[in-house]
Amino acid sequence: MGKCVGILTAGGDSPGLNAAIRAVGRVLARNNCRLIGFKDGFEGIAFDRCTELDETTLSNVLTVGGTILRTSRHKPHKMPVGKKVMDMTGAIVENYHRHQLSALICIGGGGTHKSALLLKKAGLNIVTIPKTIDNDLGGSDSCIGFDTALNVATEAIDSLHSTASSHKRIMLVEVMGHKTGWLTLGSAIAGGADVVLIPEIPYNFKSVADALKSRSRAGKLFSIVPVAEGAIDEDTFVRIKKLEQEISLCSDKAKKSSLKEELSKLTAYNPARIFDLARRLEEATQLETRVTILGYLQRSGTPSCFDRLLAAQLGSCAAQAVLRGESGCMAAYENGSCRMIPIEEVAGVRKELSLDHPWVKNARELGISFGEAVNTTGK
Repeated sequence: MGKCVGILTAGGDSPGLNAAIRAVGRVLARNNCRLIGFKDGFEGIAFDRCTELDETTLSNVLTVGGTILRTSRHKPHKMPVGKKVMDMTGAIVENYHRHQLSALICIGGGGTHKSALLLKKAGLNIVTIPKTIDNDLGGSDSCIGFDTALNVATEAIDSLHSTASSHKRIMLVEVMGHKTGWLTLGSAIAGGADVVLIPEIPYNFKSVADALKSRSRAGKLFSIVPVAEGAIDEDTFVRIKKLEQEISLCSDKAKKSSLKEELSKLTAYNPARIFDLARRLEEATQLETRVTILGYLQRSGTPSCFDRLLAAQLGSCAAQAVLRGESGCMAAYENGSCRMIPIEEVAGVRKELSLDHPWVKNARELGISFGEAVNTTGK
């Protein structure tokens, strides 16, 4: 046999991961190379939990959601070992060489790419594949799992139209996406929403309430409002910016730690936030308001056709890079094709929706409100 290559999936699961693993395996097998899968993310290679991925193992996984290798969010340099948290980078390097790997392929999102960069700096040949339903990873037009999650969110909004219209309700739909609004805005446009709240555009509560009351006065008896889990109001946005400035200027260690803790509470996901928003909107509009949290439904199930195609392309691109001896790079999807870019261009870079993005412009043209105090044009 030729080269021996390792592969793992880390971070949150996404539909299409198995399709990517399969693509890597098929390309390598056609070139007389072995593929070893490490289970449970970076834990797998740290603790040597591995399995041979051959033609038999990879048959019938194309349409299966989740990941046959399982996953975890543990980082190489901060990994639970019993009751302790340890730096397991040395163990990963040791197991990499013990298996005589030519490269390690890591499939994951933002956190995975930061970890992948650390392993690259530790001297390992690392190749990555972008995966995240949030679609917030820099360097790639789309990431594995995003399209499937977008379909699920849109179908949920479609389904909610019937109950919202039957009861003359405002329906708030919480959509995943971490601190970006790709999933929320995409599903809002595709699902015919009326108001959308995303992290990139802090909302004004009065403007949101006024937009919903305006619809009611116009005889439109219900409203669908997709809300990103990271959406914040203008007052919270101002407080966050003020805290960030105070932290940057603070020289007192204890006070700085206290300020960081306060900032962390403001920016962390809080499931109670959308219920508080619903209560306030019901009081302001006098319209019955209900909340639907889609949660992990968005990252589960059978991958869409596009995600399978994307996974096939990215998996093949990554495998071909390994065969050419390339490393320290990510397979990126751009304008319908794939290319390899340095991991440094991706690690720590969050891809946010810009105010001049075509989706934002299209939403404004369609009359979808972002709940802004002033109707900006994106300039």
